Amino acid sequence: MAAISQLNQFPCKTLSSKTPLFSHFSSSRPSIIPLNSIKNNPTSNNSILKPRILVTREQPTKKRSLFLVKAVDEGEGSPENEGPPVALAEKGEEELKELAEVDRLKGQLVDTFYGTDRGLNATSETRAEVVELITQLEARNPNPAPTEALTLLNGKWILAYTSFAGLFPLLSSGTLPLVKVEEISQTIDSENLTVQNSVQFSGPLATTSISTNAKFEVRSPKRVQIKFEEGIIATPKLTDSIELPENVELLGQTIDLTPFRGIISSVQDTASSVAKTISSQPPLKFSIPNRNAESWLLTTYLDDDLRISRGDAGSIFVLIKEGSPLLTP
Repeated sequence: MAAISQLNQFPCKTLSSKTPLFSHFSSSRPSIIPLNSIKNNPTSNNSILKPRILVTREQPTKKRSLFLVKAVDEGEGSPENEGPPVALAEKGEEELKELAEVDRLKGQLVDTFYGTDRGLNATSETRAEVVELITQLEARNPNPAPTEALTLLNGKWILAYTSFAGLFPLLSSGTLPLVKVEEISQTIDSENLTVQNSVQFSGPLATTSISTNAKFEVRSPKRVQIKFEEGIIATPKLTDSIELPENVELLGQTIDLTPFRGIISSVQDTASSVAKTISSQPPLKFSIPNRNAESWLLTTYLDDDLRISRGDAGSIFVLIKEGSPLLTP
């Protein structure tokens, strides 16, 4: 309407009813001056033609329709209000850059674990670097309320790094001759609210595992309370063939194992029969003292293949989902 009022204020020559051309403006539809009427009318001239064109009814109609279309676009929440294509493209680029940055940080974090034996042999510089990378990932946590995304917690998680001193004696046992800690894992069942922590050992004669079963309760969007119920020592599995290295390092000395090969060969002959006897035995279960029966865990980062948790003693646990490419060296 503002456009129409401005157009009405445009100066033009007023035509009287005596003017021969006045009859054309009284028509209900837009009119065009016939050329022959201009030629035959001695009173017609350019000064009459110009105002006649300016006040034609098509111009205000066009102005009004443009105004109404604009009002609908701006006031009724049209899709264009979500942002112009350029802004949407920039938003998409920012999300891709953020995902790329998270992947870079995760890869760099896993690289720092190399040679640390899950944190046991990490230097102070390495620990500081790990903390810095973890802090950056926690700031980009795609699931800020992990306990509300329990399906992501489901499955088996492999421990890649920890600063928990309580695990160091266990990790140190892997440095003993012929004994190796193959894997430390945590399996979560969100439907039954259970957690199983497991450690697998291997040696020249057998492999076994020690695990603890626990229940957990959700206490906050990030925190769960864990109550351990029992411990289990799995039935050892004896190997059919014993592979003995040529030598081992013990207390800084190299010990030659060649003289023991004869003894090992005689043991190997009876290994199969012993394995059948032991494998028929059930696993050994034991109770957990009350003072060690409860703990809590805070998950500070969670996605499809990486989980970062902090324990009640300020310790850090970095776990990788089984099957993740992050586990590939």
